[in-house]
Amino acid sequence: MATQQSGILAGPGRSALFLTLAVGPGSDEAARVRGVCAAIPTLVRSVGHRDETAALSCIVAIGADAWERLAPGRARPAQLHPFRELADGPRTAPSTPGDLLLHIRAERTDFCHELARVITVKLAGAASVIDETSAFAYMDSRDLIGFVDGTENPGAEERTQFVLVADEDPEHAGGSYVTVQRYVTDFARWNACTTEDQEAAIGRTKADDIELDDATCPPSAHKLRTTITRDGAEQKILRQNRAWGTTSQSGTYFIAYARDLSVTEEMLVRMFVADAEGVYDRLLDFSVPVTGTNFFAPSLDVLEGLADAPASAPAANAADGVTAVPSGGEATLGIGDLRGRGGL
Repeated sequence: MATQQSGILAGPGRSALFLTLAVGPGSDEAARVRGVCAAIPTLVRSVGHRDETAALSCIVAIGADAWERLAPGRARPAQLHPFRELADGPRTAPSTPGDLLLHIRAERTDFCHELARVITVKLAGAASVIDETSAFAYMDSRDLIGFVDGTENPGAEERTQFVLVADEDPEHAGGSYVTVQRYVTDFARWNACTTEDQEAAIGRTKADDIELDDATCPPSAHKLRTTITRDGAEQKILRQNRAWGTTSQSGTYFIAYARDLSVTEEMLVRMFVADAEGVYDRLLDFSVPVTGTNFFAPSLDVLEGLADAPASAPAANAADGVTAVPSGGEATLGIGDLRGRGGL
């Protein structure tokens, strides 16, 4: 049975550092990136042994446009494709580039920094950082808007079921689809709302994180728009969100791990695209994403084998049902078509 990368099923940690990188165009750059990626579990152990209680980890995930270069000879994961831009009315979820994602986390900020420094030195000249976000746990695992985050995450006994690919794609068993978005929040607008209005936007009470009952929870509540049910069973993703920010700009770094990428995508569609009654996720009136990228975190065995991958291989076909998008291009979801499916 394939072993997942260390940390995928764990909690988000008190500190996190999210690095999105672009890999250089040459075969030599790709080969060096593969070698560094394969060595990251060893680097984590080397840095982390200085304080085991820091619980340092680093999850490595590969973007759709870079898969054939970074995992040559291995078919692309069945559902891996570039992030599909969403646009409806004033709400937009952009698709932004990313060949490689490093999700570093620990109970100590200095350990995140040290591991990132070691890795980026080794990647210098072969890959460049295009988005770097230092994030943190806020109070008792709340978002900066004051509500508890991650309440609907699957419990420990459910996480393997909802997070890790299994027999449906055996070549990629033990891996997980990763979607990231960095949100910027308009706190002046949010703080102008009453606590009751804020609770209606989230669907939970602010102080004690209790779900609003059906009589008082509006259909536009974040809780309801992100609930996905198929064949009578609720489908879940594992959020490892963390707060981020400076004194001038801040918000939430959304990161979701999922066995089935379509569950994450359906959640985002329900958030951004108004249904036939004009209902969308009210939280988006206060928080706007500025990035959006899909990745796949391969199993530990696949990751550590990247250094031995052939230098080149024929490009694999895109996932079934997905139109291939050239590197740097965009893919969008047809909003009219989505409404016509009866699922919105």
